[in-house]
Amino acid sequence: MLMACLAVSGSSEMDARAAVAVATTNHLGWSDAWVVSNGQVEAVVVPAVGRVMQFRWCGATQGPFWENPQLAGKPMPEAPWTASHGSFGGDKTWPAPQSLWSWPPPDVFDAAAVEARVEDGALRLISGVSPRFGIRTERRVVVPTGGSSMAIETTYHKVSGDPVTVGVWVITQMADPVAVYVPVPKGSRFASGTSALWGASPPAVSRQGDLLRLTRDTANSYKVGNDGTAMLWVGATELLRIDIPRVAGGAYADDGCSVEVYSNPDPVPYMELETLGVQRRLAAGDTVSATNTYTLFRRQSADEAAEVRRALAPGGAATP
Repeated sequence: MLMACLAVSGSSEMDARAAVAVATTNHLGWSDAWVVSNGQVEAVVVPAVGRVMQFRWCGATQGPFWENPQLAGKPMPEAPWTASHGSFGGDKTWPAPQSLWSWPPPDVFDAAAVEARVEDGALRLISGVSPRFGIRTERRVVVPTGGSSMAIETTYHKVSGDPVTVGVWVITQMADPVAVYVPVPKGSRFASGTSALWGASPPAVSRQGDLLRLTRDTANSYKVGNDGTAMLWVGATELLRIDIPRVAGGAYADDGCSVEVYSNPDPVPYMELETLGVQRRLAAGDTVSATNTYTLFRRQSADEAAEVRRALAPGGAATP
């Protein structure tokens, strides 16, 4: 029954203890993709472009992650971030803060394939070493037995070069939502509940008690963040919550933000839910890690406020 929900085209490996299957598949034309499934939800990974491309209900053809239809099945360009190259979509990692590299995103963090290895019922993604930072990235994609969650542990290994102070930044590109909600933590360092990194204005960003409600601005880009630990994407039929722990007293990029939301204007309709891990000074041999938990919920009613409260309730990250 479990394997029936996997679009398997090649080898597979199943962890009998956890009832989790990891198998090769064809995803939107990428014949070397992988799927990790527990029979309820599945993560789809495309090593050729270095991304977790989708997280969805088992057997679904779509999910909440945005995937660029113009680049489906295509290889990473030889000259990434040219005028003809857009974003593939899905979930990826960049080093924080952005002031370390300006633009475009550096080498192996955004513009290279990764190696995929199956280990203990999980999929481990290993990059090459960044020529600029001397860092290799590793991402461990885990779909626990039962439930509707996925965890991605992202680790930066400092292999060579001068020490650098860096944190793990994870960018998840999401389909155009009904809304995105960001809880405002008690005692937030931001008096308004958010840091407007650029372009934010009503009605796209509004405060509703201890929540920020955000919608996509079709005409202009904007970005906001705060020092919270959760974000919630709300769609017409499902919700996706992303959680990241925050290290008390730790140093964070972007004036102390640990969660951020970016809105992209037309004609490319997506929003990004981004997490920032604590920053550490890495010398050769050092590592820094951060773990995101992603939890899917099926909508039970048209009452948006009720659905948001249910998904953000204590324990909601583990109990869809």
